[in-house]
Amino acid sequence: MKLVLSIVNSDDASAVSAALTEGHFQVTKLATTGGFLKTGNTTFITGVEDDKVDEVIKIIEDKSNKRTQMVPNASTIDMGMYSALPFEVTIGGATIFVLNVDRFEKI
Repeated sequence: MKLVLSIVNSDDASAVSAALTEGHFQVTKLATTGGFLKTGNTTFITGVEDDKVDEVIKIIEDKSNKRTQMVPNASTIDMGMYSALPFEVTIGGATIFVLNVDRFEKI
C-alpha cells in the first residue's frame, strides 16, 4: 500500500477532488499555504494499493494546470534602493509524494 500526498493550487482543488472521487478513491483534503508566494494550496492525502498509484497520479496531473503569474520583485539594487519591477513565475501543477505504508487500519 502507498500513501500519495499531492499539493495542488487551490484553483484546481475542486477538479482534482471531483476526479479522484469519481475514480472511487477515498481522499482527505487539507487547506495549506505555499511558502514562496504565500498563496492557497490544497493538500490531498490518498491511501491506495500499489497498482493504483499511477492512476491517481494521472488524475492529479490531468486536473492540475500550470500557469504564470506576475509577482513583485523586492530585490536591492545600487545605493540601497529597491526595485519593484515584477517578474513572472510559474504556479499550479502539482507536487506529489508517494510513500510506503508499513501498516494500515480502518477502525
